[in-house]
Amino acid sequence: MSKIKKGDKIKVDYTGTLEDGSVFDTSEGKQPLEFTVGEGKIIKGFDNAVIGMEKGQEKQVKIESKDAYGGPNPGMIKKIPRDKLPPNPEPKPGMILALKTPDGNQFPARIREVNDKEITIDLNHPLAGKTLNFKIKIVDVSS
Repeated sequence: MSKIKKGDKIKVDYTGTLEDGSVFDTSEGKQPLEFTVGEGKIIKGFDNAVIGMEKGQEKQVKIESKDAYGGPNPGMIKKIPRDKLPPNPEPKPGMILALKTPDGNQFPARIREVNDKEITIDLNHPLAGKTLNFKIKIVDVSS
């Protein structure tokens, strides 16, 4: 059996957990994740972790934030006037807003603080700054 290398198309089953053991993502009950190794479509640490594995092999890996979603960027924390948001639902810290880009795509922003005049939102990826643990099983490999 050949070992996985950059350029191989692979299918993996995985479960991703945070340091406290809580699951943030899994392929369990869904289709395996399919990607081309080294193409940069998934986080760097996951991409690197599968290199050298073989079909059927399982592995647990810890991925530091620098090889996942990076650290939190203070420039991604923004203040917006409260009157720019609809009054309902009432904005509260921890709530996720779906914001639209000029081209119509949506992305999440977490509310950090709310006062009478403005709302502080965090546009960082929810997993920025976090160490991620993955249980990975190689389901299929094609060169």
